[in-house]
Amino acid sequence: MSAPSNRKAELLSHAVEHIDIAAFDGRTIIDAWEKMSFTSRDAARAARILQAAVEDPDCAVILTLAGSTSAGGCMHVWRDMVRNNMVDAIVATGASIVDMDFFEALGFKHYQAREIPDDRELRDLYIDRIYDTYIDEDELQACDRTIGEIANALPAKPISSRAFIKAMGKWLAEGGAKKDGSLIQECYEHGVPIFVPAFSDCSAGFGLVKHQVDRMKAGEAYLSIDSVADFRELTDIKIKAGTTGLFMVGGGVPKNFAQDTVVCAEILGHEDVEMHRYAVQITVADVRDGACSSSTLKEACSWGKVDVALEQMVYAEATTVAPVIVSDVFHRGAWKTRPRRRFADMFED
Repeated sequence: MSAPSNRKAELLSHAVEHIDIAAFDGRTIIDAWEKMSFTSRDAARAARILQAAVEDPDCAVILTLAGSTSAGGCMHVWRDMVRNNMVDAIVATGASIVDMDFFEALGFKHYQAREIPDDRELRDLYIDRIYDTYIDEDELQACDRTIGEIANALPAKPISSRAFIKAMGKWLAEGGAKKDGSLIQECYEHGVPIFVPAFSDCSAGFGLVKHQVDRMKAGEAYLSIDSVADFRELTDIKIKAGTTGLFMVGGGVPKNFAQDTVVCAEILGHEDVEMHRYAVQITVADVRDGACSSSTLKEACSWGKVDVALEQMVYAEATTVAPVIVSDVFHRGAWKTRPRRRFADMFED
């Protein structure tokens, strides 16, 4: 733990402010971008595809999150998609859900790095850096401990990450939250399941390791996260949903995990399962290394995952275009008549 420092306070003095999709009208920008070229027109088509998915009464929308957009100022974009019924399930990295959203729900903040000294100085001050954004490591360790406390209160058995994050949402809703309206709490209250297939690859991992080690030393049973259960449960959602659309921010495990539900459903005998009908991916990754993060949506069609009729890759840094796309769809208002699917209610925990 770091010692109090005026230097630390100086560096952590400009909190990141999260953009509000309702505070500006993205329709004006999207309408203009549609008449342009290059990434502008790609982003406009992506907005039209997301709008079509939200308008389709039979379509369930899955949001996937990778990268640090939540720390960078988009946290309320994803929350407001849930609040305004534009998203029915989420697949994310642990950092997006725990280190960023749950972290801020505990009353902590992310900070703009307006000055970046030698990173060894940051380490001495217990300041973690994400490009030009700072996190107080002392506060992050408090987040780790809270995860361990939640684990200690749950039955000692394997559970999906969805079930654990639901317990986090319940804990926040029942008085644990210092900041109302986190993504986790909104999802808990609206029945939107969150899946984090690599749940231990974030602050949750530190808290869960401590939980297990303490229980093992005491000769007691412990909780664990079952990633296979995550895959099975999300596939159950795909089977129940039928028509689905993907809005993917970044790539990696969340992207592939959500896409693979089509193949998994087929393997389980549902040969009539529909490929994801609508798909948008916002990424800066290069396609040439064959990696999952950058694989095109047309490529995914060859695997039987995504239809190619309504798909769009947008090669842009997500904090620059995603708020505009989501604001556009928000202001068009199709979400107002969508049914709440509450897929989280499918599962008994």
